Amino acid sequence: MRTDVEGIVRAAIEAAVWAPSVHNTQPWWFGTCDHGDGGARISLHSDSERRLDIADPDGREMLVSCGAALFTLRLAVQAQGFEPRVRTLPEPDRPGLLADLVIDPAARVEPGALMAIERLYRQVRERRSHRGPFRQAVVATGALTALREEVHREGAELLLVSDARERRALAAFTEVAEQLQRLDPEHQAEAARWAPPPGRHRHEGMVDRSYPAEDVFTDPHFAARDFAQGRPWGAPEEPSAESGITGVVAIVTTRGDGRADWLAAGQGLQRMLLHASAEGLAAALHTQPLEIPELRTLIRVRLCHGGHPQVLLRLGEPTATLGTVRRRPEELTDEEA
Repeated sequence: MRTDVEGIVRAAIEAAVWAPSVHNTQPWWFGTCDHGDGGARISLHSDSERRLDIADPDGREMLVSCGAALFTLRLAVQAQGFEPRVRTLPEPDRPGLLADLVIDPAARVEPGALMAIERLYRQVRERRSHRGPFRQAVVATGALTALREEVHREGAELLLVSDARERRALAAFTEVAEQLQRLDPEHQAEAARWAPPPGRHRHEGMVDRSYPAEDVFTDPHFAARDFAQGRPWGAPEEPSAESGITGVVAIVTTRGDGRADWLAAGQGLQRMLLHASAEGLAAALHTQPLEIPELRTLIRVRLCHGGHPQVLLRLGEPTATLGTVRRRPEELTDEEA
């Protein structure tokens, strides 16, 4: 592989590992090889050993997470001036192979598009998932419209939930799901695997500085996951007179509910999250009710206008920036033939 192309590949994978994933499982790995005349190919694979077997038996959340990594790969290649050629689910007999991304040195990004691409790319390592209340600040209608358009560009939709009764219903479903999961010993054991005690030097999962020590009340209240499982772990919440704001409630939906739809939802989610980060906004993700089949069906039928809910989230101005960890790119990369 040419030295300059090798650098592009390395930078793309270094960026992709910063994509969000459920419980920060980072359920992906990357293959690399030469392609054509001086080009390269990056393949994105799911890592089924990192799937949440209890919470996500079908691998839906795993593929949403991998979709976010795929968008970040694409963006990183574009930020270096090249327009990648992408095929999703290229080989049906290899379900773990989710996408092939080809870098052709002759395929360049239009110069006029680079400024917007670089603006997003700068957010890849700055973006953080939020957990807790937001500051009391109204998200401008224009910003929300732009975020909806970004999700739509990836083949998904961002449904903004403005009706107060629907917001309360979604908050209640989140609380019900959280309590049901706390009652399930298998679910608790699975969550504990990805939430190590303080002091453990892990590069994956929900380390204690990545979630608040207390679940601060909002109205309506969307329950946070109890990663500490009742123990005094977590980062202290920054005091704020403006705490308690739920923020904008939204659902990422897709028309279908297959593997291609899950990847599209993840790509749309990450595109939207990076745009939001560039505007000083963050998202709190609430996956609990979508992990309970009965609740997910109810949300789809009653609140999503026939669309399939893939991600439930809140948007707003964060009150604090939490920490996170990532695995080293070299741990996740193999050379392929």
